[in-house]
Order: sequence, then structure tokens, then C-alpha cells
Amino acid sequence: MSSSKVQVKEVRSLVPARMDRLPWSRFHWMIVVGLGFSWILDGLEVQIVAANGYAQTLGMGAFEVGLAGTFYLLGQVTGALVFGRLTDRLGRKKLFILSLVVYLAGSAIAGLAFAPWFFYIWRFVAGAGIGGEYAAINSAIDEIIPSKYRGRVDIAINGTYWGGAALGAVANIFFLNTDLLPQDVGWRLSFFLGPVLGLLIIWLRRHIPESPRWQMTHGREEEAERNVDEIEERIRNEGKTISPVDDAKAITVKEYGQVPFLVIAKVLFRKYPRRTLVGVTMMVTQSFLYNAIFFTYALVLQNFYDTPPASAGQYFIIFAVGNLAGALILGHFFDTWGRRRMLFGTYVLAGLILLFSAFLFNAGVLNAGTHTAFWCASFFFASAGASAAYLTVSEIFPLELRSQVISYVFSIGQLVGSIAPALYGALIGDGTDRTPLFWGYVLGSVVMIVGGVISGVFGVSAAGKSLEDIADPLSLVAGADGKVTPDEDDGKEAASADPK
Repeated sequence: MSSSKVQVKEVRSLVPARMDRLPWSRFHWMIVVGLGFSWILDGLEVQIVAANGYAQTLGMGAFEVGLAGTFYLLGQVTGALVFGRLTDRLGRKKLFILSLVVYLAGSAIAGLAFAPWFFYIWRFVAGAGIGGEYAAINSAIDEIIPSKYRGRVDIAINGTYWGGAALGAVANIFFLNTDLLPQDVGWRLSFFLGPVLGLLIIWLRRHIPESPRWQMTHGREEEAERNVDEIEERIRNEGKTISPVDDAKAITVKEYGQVPFLVIAKVLFRKYPRRTLVGVTMMVTQSFLYNAIFFTYALVLQNFYDTPPASAGQYFIIFAVGNLAGALILGHFFDTWGRRRMLFGTYVLAGLILLFSAFLFNAGVLNAGTHTAFWCASFFFASAGASAAYLTVSEIFPLELRSQVISYVFSIGQLVGSIAPALYGALIGDGTDRTPLFWGYVLGSVVMIVGGVISGVFGVSAAGKSLEDIADPLSLVAGADGKVTPDEDDGKEAASADPK
């Protein structure tokens, strides 16, 4: 009996270079709308739950409201881990449709809750769908958007979370108004808003192609080339000129199947330990602060400033718009001023502003309006930094394990962050003592500042670079002509004078 070794076919591909040199077009806007809508849904979900219109119906106090947020975050962790690995194995497109379906079911059924335990279960399911979305969609966006625009587009898309949050706040003004709807009906209807919008996005996503980069490394080079041909044809039909591609930019790759966990561990902790440190730090710090504030902001307004639930939503609209503006305005500078410089600045400024407001809060000199204004100022910077956390993790690791690494780092961040809603709910209490929450704000501030320092010192210079230049694919046989291929973590980038 004879045995023969299976020969793995090697292909020479210009797919990455062709995708990166494309001009901005309607095709890219379709990617932004079709895939970016996930963050709108997440913001919508968080805002609807944070407004806690369901609390009285289901007999839930401050701690139980915080616990509902914790279950949602734990669901995100589970969904990210499960769908993240499937995304690298089966492709981006299949999973960004499946994960959206899971979210739709979880959110809608949660609106039918009759007891806290039932509510917790379906909040967990909805979170699992959104967690899967984060893993699948961040991978697809960064692999399809040209390198010149990748930073600002990724940050802007992640920032649309705040558009969803503002939409949820506006909706709650109507749904939680007992003069318009019975208390037990309004909050239930609000949970169907996301699923209705999500059904429209499923239709749009059917027209989004699979990532040609993923196809290139999974033995589907012909499909990848055909996809790029079709994308280029669509752009030319818009009257745009597409520049030729230098053949020297071609890379040679071979098919790479499912990545073993041992290989992933070696990449994370042996080849790129500093990148892993940066990714985990960014995710943990932003997740902790965001979950601490946004799952409990309504409780702060209600318990310390006697703001009714419906009115709390009005304050949040301005707050959410400020966050959205931060991502949209500052995102451009991540491509021009550079990743490390902007990460340091946004994280540290957000922490310092929150720290200053903590002392004012403890002194009792703030009211609902001024406290919201300080939140708005702090998270104008934090929103851009937090969005850049997803960008950073997505672009600094090899293509074949991109979605899985996003899911691992995201999960670590959310596991730490999932503690925050229940913790800060307990610190708020009945609003008679400001000291516990003051120290909670101090903790959140210090966490963000530490994250900014680590990101600024050890961050990777990635602005304007092809993904394959930032991290070699595991399937790489030969890089583009003249390309230096490092075998170890490029710690020298952190010490480089180039801040990008």
C-alpha cells in the first residue's frame, strides 16, 4: 500500500493590491451601510435596556437592571467565540448573515418576557448574535475597504453605535411615555424596533460579496479574482478610473485550512506578544468604562437628579450625538496623524475629563444637564478611541485567524466589562451616598488613561498600509518583490519615530 503526500497548490495573487488601490465608490458605501448597521443595532439594544422601562413590569431593581446588561454582554462573549471561529473557517458572508438572524430572534423574544429569568435568557441570545457580528463584520470591513480609507471608515462604522443609541433614546421618549402607551406595552414594542430594521439589512447583505482576501487564502483564487473583477466593473460603470496594478505587488499564497489552537497561541504569544498586549488592553479598558456608564446612566440621572425615565432619554440623545461626532470627526486623523498618537490622545483625554467630572459630582455641584455635558465631552474622545480598538485588533494579525483573534480579545474585554453594569448598579444604590460612585468614576478614569499609555507606547504603525504588510498571512509563500517579512513581533515599531 503506497501513500502520497497531498500537494497544496500555490497561487500568485494580486487580489490584496487590487482591492487596496480602488477609488471610493457606491460599492464601498454599500459595505458601510450593509455591514456597519450592526453597531447601530448594538447601540439601539444597549439604550433600550439602559432606559429600564421593563424594570417595574418585571419587578427588577437597580442590581437586576445591571444584571440584565451583564447577561447581554456574556452573550456577546459566547457569540463572538463561536461565530468567530466559524467565520475564519466558513467565510465572512455566511456568518454575518447567520449572526444577524440570531440577534433578531433574541431581541424580539425578549420583548415578550414575563419574568426576569426569561428576560435574561433572551438578552443572552441577542447578545450572542451581536457578538458574532463584531467578529465577522470587522474582518470583512477591513479586508474589503481600501487601505487608504480603512482607519476612518472602520472607526466611523464602529461609531455608528451612537446613531443607534440616539435612535433608541428617541424611541424611548415615545415608547416609555405612559400618556401614549400603557407601561407594560411600550417597553415591549421597543424591543421589536431592532428586529424590524434588521430584516431590511438581511436583504442588503445578500448583495455583499465574500471577502476576496478570505477566498484567496482558502483555495478559491478563481472566485476571488472573479469577485474583484465584478467589483472593478461596478466601479468603472460609475465613471471612475481605476489605476493599473504593479505586478511586483503580487504575493504567493497556498491554501490554509482551519487554524489549530496551538498555532493561534504561537502567533499571539510568541510572534506578536506586544500586539496581543495592546489589543487586550484596548478592549478591556474601553469595554469596562463604556459598560459601566451606559448600562447605568439612566439610574444615575434618576437616583441622583430625580430625572424620570422618559426624560433621561432626552439627555442621552445629546450625549449620543456627541459620541457619534467624535468617531466621525476624529476618525480621519487615525489615517493622517497615525494610530499610536491618536490612541494615546483619545484614551487619555477621555480619562482626564471623566476624572475631573468625578470630583465635581462628589462635590454635589453638577445637575443632570452639566453631568451629561461632561459625559459628552469625555466620550467624544472615548468613542473614537474605542472604535479604534476594534480597528487595531482587526488589522494587526494574520488574515487566517483575524476573526478568531477579534473574538478572543473582544471576549476578554467583554468578560471584564460585564462586571461593570452590576458593579456600578450596586455603587449607585438608592442615590443617597455619592462616595461609592465617585470612586467608581475614578477607577474608570484610571483604566482609560492606562489603556492610552500602553497603546501609545506599544501600538503598531498601520496607517495606510496593506493588511498583508502589517501582518503576513499564515498562507504566505512569498511576499511582494522587495518586501521585508519579519518573523518576530515588530517591537521596533513601537520605538520608531513614526507615530502612525
